[in-house]
Amino acid sequence: MKRQRKSRNKLLIFTIPLLILAFIIGVYYAIKENSSEQTTPGKESPIITQPSKTQTSGNSKNDQNSNREKLLEETFSLSKVGRVPNISFVSGKTQWKEVNQEWGKSEHISETAKGRYEEYESHHATIGYADQTVNDIRSYDSELQNISLNEIEKTGGQPDAIRYYKDSTVDQMILVYHATSSTDLLWVLPVKTDQEPNPKVDHISLFTQIEKSPNQQGNQSISAVISKMSLEDKIGQMILAGVSGTTMDANANKLISQFHVGGIIFYKYNFETPAQVIQLVNQLKAGNSSSLPLLLGVDQEGGRVTRLPGGLINFPPNKQIGQVNNPDFSYKVGTLLGKELKEFGLNLDFAPVLDINSNPNNPVIGDRSFGNNAEIVSKLGIQTMKGIQSQNVITTIKHFPGHGDTSVDSHLDLPIVNKSLKELKELEIIPFERAINQGADVVMVAHILLPQLDKTNPGTMSKAVQTDLLRKQLGFTGVIITDDMTMGAITEHFDIGKAAVESVKAGSDIILVGHDYNNVVKIISSLKAAVQNGEISEQRLNESLERIIQLKRKYNINDTKVGNPNINGLNNSINRILNNYLQ
Repeated sequence: MKRQRKSRNKLLIFTIPLLILAFIIGVYYAIKENSSEQTTPGKESPIITQPSKTQTSGNSKNDQNSNREKLLEETFSLSKVGRVPNISFVSGKTQWKEVNQEWGKSEHISETAKGRYEEYESHHATIGYADQTVNDIRSYDSELQNISLNEIEKTGGQPDAIRYYKDSTVDQMILVYHATSSTDLLWVLPVKTDQEPNPKVDHISLFTQIEKSPNQQGNQSISAVISKMSLEDKIGQMILAGVSGTTMDANANKLISQFHVGGIIFYKYNFETPAQVIQLVNQLKAGNSSSLPLLLGVDQEGGRVTRLPGGLINFPPNKQIGQVNNPDFSYKVGTLLGKELKEFGLNLDFAPVLDINSNPNNPVIGDRSFGNNAEIVSKLGIQTMKGIQSQNVITTIKHFPGHGDTSVDSHLDLPIVNKSLKELKELEIIPFERAINQGADVVMVAHILLPQLDKTNPGTMSKAVQTDLLRKQLGFTGVIITDDMTMGAITEHFDIGKAAVESVKAGSDIILVGHDYNNVVKIISSLKAAVQNGEISEQRLNESLERIIQLKRKYNINDTKVGNPNINGLNNSINRILNNYLQ
């Protein structure tokens, strides 16, 4: 018994240490394996880096400020070569196929007056196109959205222009910086308020103005066309003249063959029958000896201001359309106004009227206005504009900066509107600014004296109105045309030749001379003398020529002959629309 007990004790002495050793080894490997699983990244267990406890919030804030400064500098720098941060496409160069290959099919496509836009939500971007070429890159990158107004101006300085855009969902300010001669960098932010005086970016847009393919000049650039023009040709293109009678007489022939005027305005006395209008239009087109086609314009507003003959059913005045207050109705009216002009071989409508009828004693606007409310005038006027444009007819928004609060008819004398710029921006300017942001082609400036902007010159002769306000503050890059320089507002107070010179110096691209051949000749002679004596530089003329030629190319204006209009077809369309919306 003692020997067996002793043997059993000896076995336990050896076994227990072995079991303890095995246990320790097992625990060691278990801990090691568990540690390995927690620190080795796999497909479903990414590394999560915790912030360092030693890093202070102050350093983090400094880093964020530094990052925004670098992003701002990068954005301004890239804009000069047509790019925005984190997007490889180049505005003005990249083609639709390249975008489609790199980013695939867009999640949403929309057609606007400015072109086609394709949204890529996954890339926080929207791409706009002119034909097949990228011309607008909009980035909604979250890092850009951390940048504030003050930071933009600190890095980029004061913008070249500030625009504003407002609709039912947004109220925005747009800082415009000229990156190149054809490309603008736009910073879009909410409008400053007392609650938020330093708003942050909503998005940026890099927009490039792309010239459409030339027609008569083959593949020549606009600058190449201008370089081959004589001084007389340049001045002629800046004149839109009236003609007398219903046929092309000797004076009309001189205007287009000798003076090479850029276009003709027609009045009711020029029109008798549809066939006669077509004959006159085709005669003028055939007689045009300039390499640039003619602008052929008319006041076809609807209501009491209509020019076209042939028993066309007239549209109601804008005041009545404003009372209906239906944007679809306004668009369809605009579409048919455009069709009317196109049927008669015309390409320029001096419409729509965007004046707000704020003065019931106004003798010249009245029912030509959509109403006394800026919202209604803006909404319906812009839709009318877009309807006309849909027919490839050029529109002219008028009478900037607003003819609605006058008690004097500018056809007879010079109206005075004694309002401050702030007051104008709170009412009269609103429809014009919104139309400009929606693709207005031409702005007609009014013969109105605004003493708080310019004590001496009416809008048509005022640099403060045309260059400082319309160009710089509202960012308008299209064609500026004067109201008719033969109206009493000018002829009763100024020499018409000197007035035309002041108008070009102020910023006008086209001088409208509606009546009397001798007035046209005098204005052309005065402009030529002003260039020759150095009062106006030839470079200043070239700037206007660029805008005029660009406009003609954009709408593919040509001197091709036209056939007789389909009056019955037009009237049937007009009847349908009036019956649908006025019953």
